[in-house]
Amino acid sequence: MMNIGFIGTGVMGKSMAGHLKGHTLFVFNRTKEKADTLIEQGAVWCRSPAEVSEQCDVIFTMLGYPHDVEEMYLGEQGLVKCGRPGQFLIDCTTSSPELAKKIAEEAMAAGISVIDAPVSGGDIGAKNGTLSVMTGGDEQAYLKVREILNMFSSSVQYFGQAGSGQHTKMANQIAIASGMIGVAESLYYAEQAGLDIERVLETISKGAAGSWSLSNLAPRMLAGDYQPGFYTHHFLKDMKIALDEASKMNIQLPGLELAYQLYNQLSEEQKQSTGTHIIFERYRGNN
Repeated sequence: MMNIGFIGTGVMGKSMAGHLKGHTLFVFNRTKEKADTLIEQGAVWCRSPAEVSEQCDVIFTMLGYPHDVEEMYLGEQGLVKCGRPGQFLIDCTTSSPELAKKIAEEAMAAGISVIDAPVSGGDIGAKNGTLSVMTGGDEQAYLKVREILNMFSSSVQYFGQAGSGQHTKMANQIAIASGMIGVAESLYYAEQAGLDIERVLETISKGAAGSWSLSNLAPRMLAGDYQPGFYTHHFLKDMKIALDEASKMNIQLPGLELAYQLYNQLSEEQKQSTGTHIIFERYRGNN
């Protein structure tokens, strides 16, 4: 049994932390109510990230934006400055590869190991413990925490130095961005053609067009259920990171640029409160 910390118990983090059975779990979230379910299950509430750090040798973070990650790790009361040699810090936030490198370097100087470990699979994967985890950082540190990562995932892969996990997640998000546009356009086309749209979905999802988004998110589109498994504003953040990284590499990604443009046309309310499959309503409302 270990003392494991989890900071950030939102839509994804709460379910991920819930799979860490057999260990003593210490949790912190800016809104305590979002950790209530975990506390009811036996997790220990901490009043600050520093309090989590005092208790734990392994700490997970699942935050919103790169600036949240930077403050959590490198701020005056951050995990690196409040930490101690021998700790393992695992950031599951989708964030900047460059920031992941910066954090890892500063943590190494303090004798702390940091792994960037963004995940894919949405709220369904988090609930079922079937997330795909993409990691970067010191390989020996990765090997020491791999079994813990396996507790909420069906696939854990190591890709190299710090930032490599984040680069892999960018590749993942690029594929999703273009794919989501294809799913929305497919359903919109079938609807406008007067077809039985549910039968169309059942048919094409079993053929070459099949995808995770088509199987898991398209039914939600048809039901008008836009509750977030992954928030649209976070997806926009991810696409912007990928576009910035592509610019640094001097490469063009026109499909991603189009997806970013279309998502950015959604209303602010849609961006902040709905899942990424809300893009279907953009076609219904703007054509």
